[in-house]
This record gives sequence, structure tokens and C-alpha cells, in this order.
Amino acid sequence: MQIKPVFAFVAILFFVFLNSCQTKDEEAKKPNILFILADDFGYHDMSVTGSKFYETPNIDRIANEGMIFTEGYATCQVCSPSRASIMSGKFPARHGITDWIGAKTGEEWSKRGRATQLLPPEYVHALPHEYTTLPEAMKEAGYRTFFAGKWHIGGKGSWPEDHGFDINKGGWDVGGPRGGFFAPWENPNLESGPDGENLSMRLARETAEFIKANKDTLFFAYLSFYAVHAPIQCTQEKWQKYRDKAEALGIAENGFEMGHFLPIRQVQDNPVYAGLVEQMDDAVGEVLNALDEMGLAENTIVIFTSDNGGVAAGDAFATSNLPLRAGKGYQFEGGIREPYFIKVPGLGNGLKCETPVTGTDFYPTLLELAGAGLKPEEHIDGVSLVPLLKGENIAERPLIWHYPHYGNQGGEPSSIIRLGDWKLIRYYEDGREELYNLKTDLEETTDVAVENQELVKDLSEKLTSMLENMGARYPTKDPTWTAEREKAHLQNIENNLWLRLEKQRLNYLSPEFDPGNNWWGSKITQD
Repeated sequence: MQIKPVFAFVAILFFVFLNSCQTKDEEAKKPNILFILADDFGYHDMSVTGSKFYETPNIDRIANEGMIFTEGYATCQVCSPSRASIMSGKFPARHGITDWIGAKTGEEWSKRGRATQLLPPEYVHALPHEYTTLPEAMKEAGYRTFFAGKWHIGGKGSWPEDHGFDINKGGWDVGGPRGGFFAPWENPNLESGPDGENLSMRLARETAEFIKANKDTLFFAYLSFYAVHAPIQCTQEKWQKYRDKAEALGIAENGFEMGHFLPIRQVQDNPVYAGLVEQMDDAVGEVLNALDEMGLAENTIVIFTSDNGGVAAGDAFATSNLPLRAGKGYQFEGGIREPYFIKVPGLGNGLKCETPVTGTDFYPTLLELAGAGLKPEEHIDGVSLVPLLKGENIAERPLIWHYPHYGNQGGEPSSIIRLGDWKLIRYYEDGREELYNLKTDLEETTDVAVENQELVKDLSEKLTSMLENMGARYPTKDPTWTAEREKAHLQNIENNLWLRLEKQRLNYLSPEFDPGNNWWGSKITQD
């Protein structure tokens, strides 16, 4: 009679031990996650997607070893909204961050010398704390979380560490690399390195060190480069390499065409930008090598994407996204279609997927791949892409974009809906709607709205319904606007800025080019 309690106690201990072993075994099978986000990096800014000018062997490796989503999108044509969508699983019209944080709205927009018809609406200025973010969900699933680089979705009190990241290296309020890409830089959350240290490589090394320190635990590492955002900078050696390459490929007589508001770059031949791209690619290689060295590559998901299209107009006028139309800030494919690569060991490796996908889909996809429960009330505008990675299908769905602002790059206040091969753009200046068939007209050269009025009506109603459901905000008329003032403003752009840009382009390509700043201090680390 005395033995039964002993047996019962031993049985309980055995059950606890067995359960503990099973839990550890399950944890060991979960994948680590490396999420790499580039800034202002266009779909055709890589050799893997057809560039003959830029060289990106490390980014290409992620694409070729994973699945290439050829119709992958950011949720906005500018940075802060799309970054908030990755974190929240919600479209910008729903989370309310509809422009880059810091952009002027209302009368303040008009006071800055603008000559536009509309006043942009107010927007949310920080990622709402009531959301359970992607890193918070990963922490719940047992992951240690790390952030390095650009944040730009909230000021102090709404930094990465306030939204689920255990470690924050360099994420703060601003969207550009204060002080440039070579130390000394200005960042309260990333101590400046020795003079001339490259910022992209520093962020990569911080990420690699985190990976090495956590090789025996589950980790979610989010490397968010400031590259390739302006100011564009590189070493003299990389500039020389790409200047010579541009000359060998043949330097075009002209590099720009006039768009609606600004000249738009038509050629990839900026050697400084090409050097900046290669510097970022070198940094990507640093982190991939760390995974290899630690024996973690076969149990690590790697994602590479961008927050919006390459800058063809505005900012540094740095790249061309052709055959995609326009670039960052624009409602066209050059502004929203992105590199979108997901490498999952054993799934979709070396394949391409033509299903339209977007930035809100990362959240549920990673939860499912991690074996964690989905949170449909959070990632309400995203779906898991695991079926696509397995070679299966997902249900066709509408994707929408809402940007009721004027881009610094020349984009117009607009909303977009894509369903199947069709893309409808609604403009808020005059209410017109354009329709493009992306299967037959990827360049968006032919508006076929007149020939497809029933389809336009159907898509327009769907777009309106979705925006209303999400509580979208809209621009208002500027009572001070005059057609004469806008015409004079645009004439000045065409007569002066366009000419200056063409001269600057040829200056970058000149054998005597000198940035006048000792190559931004980068020679210090080369000598």
C-alpha cells in the first residue's frame, strides 16, 4: 500500500521529464529568422532581376536559394507606411501612417512653396502601441528579438524596444543616415565607429554578433538598412569600378525624361549609387557568412525586401526602375513593386511565384513557419504565403494602396486597387480613374478604362468600400491654388532642374569627378 504513491510520484517525474524533452526538441526544430529590409531599393536594382549595371551577388544568393515573388509589393510608395505594415500586418489606410513621418500636411504643406491643388491630410505619427506587432508575436513564440538600422515609425517612446525588440542598434526617429554612410555619424542608438567606418557594414556586424551570441537559442533578427537612401555615398574604389563600367556599357546622351512634376531618371549609370548598392550587398554577405560559420543556414529563414521603389525622381534621382514606370513616391509599379525573396530551407527553393503578394503577408507567414498560432485580428490585411512556398495556391484577393499625399518624388495623391491582372488608380486632384492590364502592359503605358467601364465600376466600388471600412483619410482642396502658379512652378522645374540633373549625371561619370569631401572620409579605412 505504501508503494503506490512512490510509483505515482516517479510516473509524474517521468512525465515531466518526457514533456520537457519534447518541448526542447520542438524548440530545436523551430527555424531562426533573418529579415533584411533595404531602403529605397528598386525591383531592378539587382543583377538577379535583370540589372546589367549593379552587382549584387549576396542578395542574388538569397533570391536563387529561396523563392522569388515576381509580383511582390510594398504596401506604400514611401517608407514609414510600408514599414508599419510589416510590423502590424495592416494596410496604411487602416493603421493611419499614410506618409513618411515628418512630412507636412494641410496648410503647412502649402506654406513650403508648393503649387499643388490639394492639401494632404493629417496622418498617424507613430506605430500604435495597442497593436501586437510581429516582433512581439515572435517573442510570445519563444524568440529572442533584435533590430538594427532604420526604424522611422515613431519617436522616443515608440522606438523598436517599445514594440517588441529586445535589442535596438540604430533605430530611432529619422529616416535617413544622419551624418552619412561613413563615421562619424549621428545616431543616439548606435555609437559612431572609427572615422570612415561604413554604416551598412557596421549594422551587418552588429547583426552577425547577435546571431553568434544567440546561436543556441531561437532568434528573430531584423536588419533594416539605411542604404540605399540619400545621401548617396561610396568609396573611391567602388566609384571608379562603376564609372569604368558605365563607360564600357556606353554612356547615354540623356538620362532623364520630364514627368508630371519632376524629371525621371531613365538609365542606370550612376556610379556613386552603384557603389552604395554594392556596399549594402557586401554587408548582406557578412550576415549570410555568419549563418554559414555558425552552421545555422539550414535552419534559418531569410527574407529580403524593400520598403518602396527605387528613387528615379526626387531625393538623389539615383536609379531607373525601367521597364517599371517611375519610382519611389509614385502610384506606378516602379513605386510599389519590390524585391520580395523568401528563403525557407526545404520550401520553394529556386522557384518563382507570380501570385501578387504584399508587405502585410510577412507577419502571418512567419508565424506559421515558426509553428506559432496566427493572429488574424492583428495581421488582418495579410495572408500566410506558406501554401505558395509549398507550390500550392492562395485565394485571389484585392490588394490596395492609399497615399493621399504628394510624394517628394513627384507622385500624386491617389489610391490603387489590384485584382488579378488589373490595376485601377484613382486620382484625388480630379477624380479620374485609370485602368491598366499588368499582364499585357507592365509598363503602364495604355489606360484602358474607357474600353472596360464595367470593370472600372466594379473595381472602383471595391476600392471605395475597403477604404471606408478602414477609416481612410483624404486630401482637401487648397483654396489658394491657381493654375497659373502651378504652371509657372512646373515650367521652372523643366527649364532649370532638368538641365542641372543632366549636368550632375555627367559630372558623376567624369574621370575627374571629386565629391569635395575626401570621399566622405572613407579613405581613412582604406590606407
